[in-house]
Amino acid sequence: MSGQLTERAGRAGPQALPALRIVAPEIEGPEDVVADADGNLFAGAADGTIWRLRLPAPDAAGRATAVAHTGGRPLGLQPLPGGGLLVCDARRGLLRIDPRHGTVRVLADEVDGAPLRFCSNVTAAVDGTVYFTVSSRRYGLDEWLGDFLEHTGTGQLLRLRPDRAPEVLLEGLQFANGVALAPDESFLVVAETGARRLSRYRLTGPRAGTADTLAADLPGYPDNISRGPEGEFWVALARPPAAGVELLHGMPRGVRRAAWEVSKRLRLSLPPHPTARVLAVRPDGGTVRDLRAVRSPYRMVTSVCRTERLLAMGSVAERGIAVCALPGADGTASAH
Repeated sequence: MSGQLTERAGRAGPQALPALRIVAPEIEGPEDVVADADGNLFAGAADGTIWRLRLPAPDAAGRATAVAHTGGRPLGLQPLPGGGLLVCDARRGLLRIDPRHGTVRVLADEVDGAPLRFCSNVTAAVDGTVYFTVSSRRYGLDEWLGDFLEHTGTGQLLRLRPDRAPEVLLEGLQFANGVALAPDESFLVVAETGARRLSRYRLTGPRAGTADTLAADLPGYPDNISRGPEGEFWVALARPPAAGVELLHGMPRGVRRAAWEVSKRLRLSLPPHPTARVLAVRPDGGTVRDLRAVRSPYRMVTSVCRTERLLAMGSVAERGIAVCALPGADGTASAH
C-alpha cells in the first residue's frame, strides 16, 4: 500500500527529512498547520489571520486565502465535520470559526472563574466533545520562555462538552501543548513540551480518568500533534534539547525563577535551532518514523500533519508552510 509506515526508523535512528519547499510565504508564523477531510490546509498567522491553502499535487505552488481573523494569536487548530474550524487563540481562548463566512465565536475564555491565559491546542471527538490544552496558568504567550525556564508545571488539559462549561481533566502539566485523540477515542495524547514526553489520559475502560506516560525522553521538545490516516500520531519537535535548560529544570524552584528574571532583564531568548525533526508514534508509544534535517532552512517546526503523500509543517518562527513528500509514498518503503 502506498505510503505505509515502517518501524525501521524507530530502531535505526532518524532518517533524512526530504527536501522542503516553502509555499504560501505570505503566512507569517503558521504555528499550527492542519488538513481537513477535503485536502485543504489551514494555518493561523501571527497577525490573527486564519488561512486556507489547497495543495492539489506535490509539485503545486499552492495559493492561500484568508478566511477569518481571530483578533488575537491563533495557535492550535482542529477542522470539524461540516466545514467549521476550532481555534485555540492564546489571547482570546477557545474559538469556533466558520471559514465560509469568516465568523468567529468564543466557546470558552475562562475555566472555574479564571481566564484562559495561554490556550494552546485542541481536538474534537465524534460526539462533539472538545478537548484542549492550556500551556501555562502563570505566563501568557509573550512570556512563554518564563514558563519554559521556570518549569512551573501549571499546564492543563480541559474538556468542553456540548452546552457545558469547560472542566479541568489534568493539572500540573509541564507546558501542555499538542493534543490528539486515539483512533478509537479511548485516550488522549498530550505533549508536555517542558518534560519532553507524551502523556496519555484514558477516557474509557477501567482506568478512565487516569494518566500515564506514552513516550518519554523524546529527542526534542514536542509541540503540536496531529493524527495520521493510519492512526499514527505525528509530533513536531520544535528543537533538540538545550543543555542549559535541561540542567536548569533539575535545580530548585528559586534558582529557576531567578534564571527567568535574569533572562527577562537581559532580554535573552532561546533562538530557533537549525534542526527540523518530526516523529510518527504508534498508539502504543512506539516510534515508526523519525525524520530529521540537521541544517534546515525552515527552523523551529511547531506542527506537522500528513496528507496521503505529503507532510506539511508549520513554524512559529518562519514565513510560509514547509511541504515535502512523505518518504515511501511512491511505494519505495517496505510495509511492516
